[in-house]
Amino acid sequence: MSFDTLGLSAAVLRAVAEQGYTEPTPIQRQAIPVILAGGDILAGAQTGTGKTAGFTLPLLQLLNARPHAGGRRHVRALILAPTRELAAQVGDSVAAYGRHLPLKSAVIFGGVGINPQIATLRRGVDILIATPGRLLDHVAQKNVDLSRIEILVLDEADRMLDMGFIHDIRRILALLPKQRQNLLFSATFPDEIKRLADSLLRDPALIEVARRNTAAETVTQTIHPVDRTRKRELLSYLIGSRNWRQVLVFTRTKHGADRLARQLESDGIRCAAIHGNKSQGARTRALADFKQGTVRALVATDIAARGIDIDQLPHVVNFELPNVPEDYVHRIGRTGRAGNEGAAVSLVCVDELKLLQDIERVIKRPIPREVVPGYEPDPSIKPEPILNGRGASGGGRNPPSRSAGQRPGGGRPAHDRPSGGGRHRPQGGRPGTSRPQGMHRSGSRGGA
Repeated sequence: MSFDTLGLSAAVLRAVAEQGYTEPTPIQRQAIPVILAGGDILAGAQTGTGKTAGFTLPLLQLLNARPHAGGRRHVRALILAPTRELAAQVGDSVAAYGRHLPLKSAVIFGGVGINPQIATLRRGVDILIATPGRLLDHVAQKNVDLSRIEILVLDEADRMLDMGFIHDIRRILALLPKQRQNLLFSATFPDEIKRLADSLLRDPALIEVARRNTAAETVTQTIHPVDRTRKRELLSYLIGSRNWRQVLVFTRTKHGADRLARQLESDGIRCAAIHGNKSQGARTRALADFKQGTVRALVATDIAARGIDIDQLPHVVNFELPNVPEDYVHRIGRTGRAGNEGAAVSLVCVDELKLLQDIERVIKRPIPREVVPGYEPDPSIKPEPILNGRGASGGGRNPPSRSAGQRPGGGRPAHDRPSGGGRHRPQGGRPGTSRPQGMHRSGSRGGA
């Protein structure tokens, strides 16, 4: 099947061809005709399945077929994303696929100045890509009118719930017109997503291109048991002895990411860290250096890594297992994309055995264990709990609830609040190696 069988216009097909794509992915084959017909969808797809184009292409075509009335442009499509990186990635896709259409788009998120965003919104846009916190800032300042939205997209809805954005999302939904098309994309389907879908979608088409909560079939997964105090040593050994040239390493906390990056540098491995406390410039440079190969290892937190789209990334390492087992699926989904093979290695100490059991229950398969000679774990070491993911290298229980980022009393999560003087905590850089440039970026607050 080719793209020209899906009912897309010549202008959209031309842009697709210019991006080098000839055959739609399964999610695109299923979603595009339903969206073009005006239906709501509930789509389950892992990262790397082509879901962004799956909603961007028909959205562009629908808006272009219904030109806005005379006068200043108003927002007709709203795409909500959980993080700056993902919002920027979606914005690049909208710009690329809409390059031959007379539609205007903008990306807004926090961590950068708000005034350029205000100027862009006042000039008028058809498609707005936003993170929830900064969008509500603009709503409060009356910089944007959401009353004429025709299409709403919630991208990576499960991550938005994980980050505590559910109250912000419901506030935004209350500002939208009742009659609209709704498209909800989620890699996993926890109960909160089901409840949100029930309240949001009207007779949706259910589209699932991968089994729920399963890891990519193209990713080879391995567990290396190791003592908590020898994890860094083992990681350096693996990178050096196996000549890994590009590896994305996950830690549980921002401070842990910085500490590990410094340690790897001291071992002679060119390394950078990316997380929510890094400035936009630092994150942009780190991602660019990693994609170009001048940085060999990129250490990231879960939220910061969302939206990172790197073609043929060969290795992902879980330096620490995540507290939420579904996050394991998101992490290893950074490799093995678009049919390419990848490897996911997890360094697991005695503290994390319960977390490992939870992950294997979610992915419905055991992960092979392989003890690296010279790094055999000491059986006399007792497990140590790590509260909420903070502490030594290793696991521990106390996984946060889905609304863990939410402040008491239902307010905005801490990572999405303005800090002093109206400034926002930096969060993000540019994603994806193959995305075209040229989008105005101003963008949400969020992040680890």
